[in-house]
Amino acid sequence: MTDTAQVTKHWNVDIFIDEHDGQTRAEARLVSGDRTHLSGAGRARRNPADPSVPEIGDELAVARALSELAHRLLHAAADDIEGVTARPADR
Repeated sequence: MTDTAQVTKHWNVDIFIDEHDGQTRAEARLVSGDRTHLSGAGRARRNPADPSVPEIGDELAVARALSELAHRLLHAAADDIEGVTARPADR
């Protein structure tokens, strides 16, 4: 019989957003219970001819930051796989 104790892990993603001169910048930071600490950044710029709707800039910048964070997490996992198996992982 195999011992399959269930473990629940909790990871946090903190998102920081700032606006300056018509540009919105977001940073998404992943902090896990282990040694995983990654971040991704995203930017959005409003066209001067468009109406000012700050939440759209926030949404775009955050989506881009999360996308970059996801890519970095995939690369970290691939590096970990290579370290364990001594074989390149599919990326």
